Amino acid sequence: GSLYVSEYFSQSAQKLSFYSWYGNAKLFHFHVPEDTVLLRWLLQASRGKGPECTSMEITVHFRHGAPPVINPLGTRFPANATVRPSYNISITLGSAVQNTTFVNVTTPSAGDWFIAAHLPEAAGRIEVKGFSTPCPYMFQADMFVLRLTDMPVLEPGVPMPHTVVSPAKPLHVKVFVPKHAAGMQFELRNCATSEKKACAVRVVLGSITLPQSFQRILTCTGSVNCSLALDSPPWEKWLQIMVESLGTANASVSVEMLASFTVCRPGSASSFLNFISLNQSQSSARPGTTGAAGSSAQSAGEAPHDTSGLRSSCLQNQPVVREDLDVVSVRYRLLNGPSVPVNALSPTLLLLNLNTGMDSGGSLVVSLLLNKTSVSLANATVVACVNAASPVLSLNATRNCSTAFSQGYPLSVSTSSAETTLIVLYPQTDDWFLSLQLLCPKGQGECDTTEAKVTVLAYLTPCFNDCGPYGQCSLLRRHGYLYAGCSCKAGWGGWSCTDDTKAQSIGAQNLATLLLTLSNLMFLPAIAVAVYRYYLVEASVYTYTMFFSTFYHACDQPGVAVMCIMDYDTLQYCDFLGSVVSIWVTILCMARVKKILKYVLFILGTLFIAMSLQLDRRGVWNMMGPCLFALIIMIAAWVHHGTKRRHCYPSSWKRWVFYLLPGIALAFIAISVYAFMETNENYYYTHSIWHVLVACSVAFLLPPRDKHKKPWTWSQKLTCRYQICQNDREELYAVT
Repeated sequence: GSLYVSEYFSQSAQKLSFYSWYGNAKLFHFHVPEDTVLLRWLLQASRGKGPECTSMEITVHFRHGAPPVINPLGTRFPANATVRPSYNISITLGSAVQNTTFVNVTTPSAGDWFIAAHLPEAAGRIEVKGFSTPCPYMFQADMFVLRLTDMPVLEPGVPMPHTVVSPAKPLHVKVFVPKHAAGMQFELRNCATSEKKACAVRVVLGSITLPQSFQRILTCTGSVNCSLALDSPPWEKWLQIMVESLGTANASVSVEMLASFTVCRPGSASSFLNFISLNQSQSSARPGTTGAAGSSAQSAGEAPHDTSGLRSSCLQNQPVVREDLDVVSVRYRLLNGPSVPVNALSPTLLLLNLNTGMDSGGSLVVSLLLNKTSVSLANATVVACVNAASPVLSLNATRNCSTAFSQGYPLSVSTSSAETTLIVLYPQTDDWFLSLQLLCPKGQGECDTTEAKVTVLAYLTPCFNDCGPYGQCSLLRRHGYLYAGCSCKAGWGGWSCTDDTKAQSIGAQNLATLLLTLSNLMFLPAIAVAVYRYYLVEASVYTYTMFFSTFYHACDQPGVAVMCIMDYDTLQYCDFLGSVVSIWVTILCMARVKKILKYVLFILGTLFIAMSLQLDRRGVWNMMGPCLFALIIMIAAWVHHGTKRRHCYPSSWKRWVFYLLPGIALAFIAISVYAFMETNENYYYTHSIWHVLVACSVAFLLPPRDKHKKPWTWSQKLTCRYQICQNDREELYAVT
């Protein structure tokens, strides 16, 4: 009997996030070994036990070969992108804290498999770190595989007898598909049962790939031979074939299988000459030998084509060089120049190599441009197909670009529409092929002598168009695997930030910038009050805060109304530092402690705040800690003043009614707006209200100037200094 081996693969659990862009989806990357006959996913979801945890629906997406292309928000994709819906399931966490789900896949395709999991759409509320505790939702994916260690190999052209023991034990065989296989013929012959009854078997060719599966099923009944023809089977891959008995439980079935291939020989465009010319162009490309490099490249581009070979072969290979530029960034360079000759007799084929295992996290872009002067026939059309695993070799017969086990992407250019572009998001790991052929409306005989020139531009990029002006391309990582995603701003959405359904207008962006920056000018009254009352250190802190808050928010805008006078991170740090230090010095000023102690606390507190902000800039205790400590000092000082004077401090009821109570009320309203009301949509006006309220509360809370100090009179100041000088002299004279 057959020997099966079970294997188990596990990855660490990840904390799920609410979805707003692809970076919120948690990715799991597995590798399914060859000859796997059964794959089982074990999906475990759990949530915390706190009161903030509610029932939640988790969406899990599956895909073979590349990360799933998902669209939970229903936004638009780029205009030229062809998107197929992902295969997904939903897991509900209700009253139970944990949920375990199994997903089975029979005869899965070998190679990379990806799982992406996420929570529903994000609410958009800006959470202040420390004010609220979000519920943790965890997700873990484990993989079990059942692998056949001795799967029989079906040799091409050699009939192979086999026996299916029972319906519960199907027969698995595999056949290797050679390169340049144009077609495959599978035959099932001499079917017989042990009980001498009518033979009934089902043959499944190919493996399951999600989200779309293209398995071919052949049902054979009776003793009649049955066969199945496949066009363009996947090149240089093992093709699994499963034979199941449809008879009674105890009956065994004996069959004979035969697989034969039709091979398509490429044209005699000499790849050896291309290799020689490539070496010449690279070796001669040295400083001082530019002319030699240019001439050798030109001679390679002008290599003569063997027209007799063109007519006898069924495809024409064009040599393509893969040039790796960066992470998930590849450019394909045609050795014979960017212009490709296309005729009607046989398709022109270009190989786009994406099989390194690290190319599936970007976007494959293929652009075609027809040279109109090269086509003599006005109604002629160049049709093209972009396929993975194997190319389409009969473009004149079919336009839907389907091969034996995959569906490709069609393209076409003509004299009326000379340019076209295709974007394949997250292309699966495989060899990709671009096949082109010339078609004429009145039949192929009209096109036999015509040749079209098509300029081909193909490249792999992390994010198409670098996410546009309203997006940021982010490189994401799961263990050693890298992939890219677009994070959109200013209300824009979509895979490449091209969906303007909820986009902010330029006017709205300008208004947001003006509100967030000009609202800081409300610190001017606080600065004026501080200067008038001789609180010059406090006034300088408020000036610092106003300056950096203004220019931080001018730099922090998501749209086009942006101005950065220095590095964004520096501006953010200075804004946060100024805000916390302003609260610190204001409360200490209200405490009315001795000047030397006040200034020592100013410096020590500022140094401590600078350190804590460096540790965690957005932590709530970076602001609350200094505030509470300063309030303790202020209350202790007020109690000390009150016991010393034997009455309430501050003693004036006018001070309480007209200054302290309004200032405290403004401060509490400001904290409530900042902590509980801000969302991504209303940020520009709620945060502006926060600026205004905080600045106004500072102006109300600053204590009056010391009684012995008079209003600003420069002459008295100068006289006082002169008096001190006179006194010193008198004392010196007396001592002498």
